[in-house]
Amino acid sequence: MTSITRRRADRLTLCLALGIGAAPAVALDLALPLGARETVSRTTPVGSYDLPIAAWTEASGVPVASLEGEVRRTAWRISGAGITTGQVLGPLREQLLADRYDIIFECSTQSCGGFDFRFGIDVLRAPNMYVDLSDYRFLSAKSSNATEALSLLVSRDGEALFVQLIEVGPPGRPALSVSSAPDVTIPEDAGDVVAQLESTGHVVLADLDFASGSSSLGDGPVQSLDAVVAYLMANPTRRITFVGHTDATGSLEANVALSRRRAEAAQAYVIARGVSSAQVAADGVGYLSPRATNLTAAGREANRRVEAVLISVE
Repeated sequence: MTSITRRRADRLTLCLALGIGAAPAVALDLALPLGARETVSRTTPVGSYDLPIAAWTEASGVPVASLEGEVRRTAWRISGAGITTGQVLGPLREQLLADRYDIIFECSTQSCGGFDFRFGIDVLRAPNMYVDLSDYRFLSAKSSNATEALSLLVSRDGEALFVQLIEVGPPGRPALSVSSAPDVTIPEDAGDVVAQLESTGHVVLADLDFASGSSSLGDGPVQSLDAVVAYLMANPTRRITFVGHTDATGSLEANVALSRRRAEAAQAYVIARGVSSAQVAADGVGYLSPRATNLTAAGREANRRVEAVLISVE
């Protein structure tokens, strides 16, 4: 029989019971997708919570940190959103980082441990919370002053998405504030980028326009990268590598370094928008793989590019 036991890890350094010497707590503000409806909210003034801090393994089960304090459990249902679990969790992660939380652990479905992880953690009962065993995402985090900790679980039931938040901290801390996030939009050319990526295994991100010697993406949105974001969030088992290229101006060593910086700029862009870092890598080959002649200005401009290469469909 498959083991779904939990294993307690070393206790995190959290002053949850009294918050001794800690700065005053600030209300956590989360922006959930438009239409999110709270399904349940429960508070245990003096309680405990086993916070998952690593993926399930057959040897150790789900490693947890056993925390004590006031425990708050809340869940929301998002109806007809037309978005993925990654597109929900990604912005929430960014909000936590902006609120000075440190991410302890993050995973999705198979990297969490699949069935065994889901049944080894604390999940509110249906109809307040549902978990699709083929599509869920989880993270745990702690506040920078180590007085509060939390976990987020995002999954779905058919077209509806569900979000579960479990918080542990000192009694009397400010209540959670919930607002509506802007709608998630998928760029118009997403289908073209994705279709080429899946049909040929790679795609040139043509709207990444680099000046000679530069790796800057500029300040505005990049439609091709937004298409990659939408694709990877909808397909958490896919992995890609961004490969940077240069023209033939300068030494090979300098151009390889520059091409890698261009690829890393694309990588940073998609991760900042919620894509798991495990899904994207970056590398550069300098001027060794031109798509046009380096004898003309137009050819050199065409060679300054980043391509997305599909490396896994597992």
